[in-house]
Amino acid sequence: MEAALTNLFFTQRAALTGAVALAAIGLGAPAAQAAQAAPAAQAQASPCVQKVTVVNNGGFTLSFALSTREGSLTASTDTYAINQSRTIDLNATEIAPGADVRPVVSATAGDTVPGNVFVSYCENGQNATYTASGTTLDYSVTLLGG
Repeated sequence: MEAALTNLFFTQRAALTGAVALAAIGLGAPAAQAAQAAPAAQAQASPCVQKVTVVNNGGFTLSFALSTREGSLTASTDTYAINQSRTIDLNATEIAPGADVRPVVSATAGDTVPGNVFVSYCENGQNATYTASGTTLDYSVTLLGG
């Protein structure tokens, strides 16, 4: 029994090693190719959207821009008051599809706060909505439903 288990272990290890080698050189079954593609998909943030909206639920006026993980920024929105919102359509920016973005909100005479999570840019017409809530020096920017 022990010999059979040892043999099974080495057989499966050899098969796995062979599959990894084939995947590394781009050959093998579709499963090996899917395994190669999986890490790229996992790296992308969720949800995947084309537009980002920030609703001002704070006790201050604000503006926002979108930032990529690498720190690139879009143009900022105009300054707007409580109970208003603005939307940035990523199709109108220099940011490439597939990039992860989040809003960076600037309160008038207050702090600058990034959104709590990134979303990915897809040309699909979908919208991610964040809320800015709190006071000028103590607020959060939170993705709704995220």
